[in-house]
Amino acid sequence: MAVLAFGVIALVAVASALGLVLRRNPIHGALFLVVNLGSIAALYLMLGAEFLAAAQVIVYAGAIMVLFVFAIMVLIPGKEETGPDPRRAWRTAALPAGALLFLLVAGTGIARLGTPVSAAPGPADNVSAIARALFSDYLYPFELTSVLLLAAMVGVMLLARRRA
Repeated sequence: MAVLAFGVIALVAVASALGLVLRRNPIHGALFLVVNLGSIAALYLMLGAEFLAAAQVIVYAGAIMVLFVFAIMVLIPGKEETGPDPRRAWRTAALPAGALLFLLVAGTGIARLGTPVSAAPGPADNVSAIARALFSDYLYPFELTSVLLLAAMVGVMLLARRRA
């Protein structure tokens, strides 16, 4: 079952990466990147790295993607959408399909409440080991990444100010 789950998550990661590269619309590309980052977080969970999975979702899929979407919206103004919605039928069908999926997942979770989980035990102090490595061996790349992100934010603000 773990191999099947890995295969599905890896397929989602590769498909979303291809969607990111092949889409011309930058907003769609940003959404594909969110899906890709979420699938990478799921792979981290499968490896037993819960802290990395949480950091992946909070930092990258959350904060950095908000920054990307903000920069895209400021720098590339989109055209206004007018007229009838060509995907109205699909959007109408999405709500019951989503509700059915939620019920299936919730039912599976409730059915498995009584069964014991046999997961392999991870390291006793995973967060401490990551923090020690991050702030000793990898301090320079960590700080370099933060400076790079700061420079990107300043650049976006300067470009946005010139357009206004």
